[in-house]
Amino acid sequence: MKIADILNVKGRVVHTAVPWTTVAEAVNRLNKLGIGALVSCDQDRKICGIISERDIMRGLGKYGPALLDMKIDEVMTHHVVTTTPDESIASAMAQMTRGRHRHLPVVQHGALIGMVSIGDLVKNRVKEMELETGVLRDALISRY
Repeated sequence: MKIADILNVKGRVVHTAVPWTTVAEAVNRLNKLGIGALVSCDQDRKICGIISERDIMRGLGKYGPALLDMKIDEVMTHHVVTTTPDESIASAMAQMTRGRHRHLPVVQHGALIGMVSIGDLVKNRVKEMELETGVLRDALISRY
């Protein structure tokens, strides 16, 4: 299975924010949307960074309450690891594990077309394992 298969099920909506968004605004959007990260893009939707719950917690530890008035550009992760729709789910999971990333923006021909989380990938893998278990059980039962 490929990343595109997950996007076909979950959709391709990516919540973004401009780099000059305040951390307070980002926190409100994350809470309102029930998500863990926003991709920061410029006016042309070119990825500038990603602001995640982890970035916010680290910023809170470093800057205290003043963090809320800062721009996300000051605390977000600037080096964003991305994937493509053609990448295998297993490869994306390995990449996320190695880099300790919880979110991977999906890019095709330089354009942001979706985002997957580690939860999306694990959910997909569990479904695959359930299917494999069912097939093996049915094969075993049919032998008797």
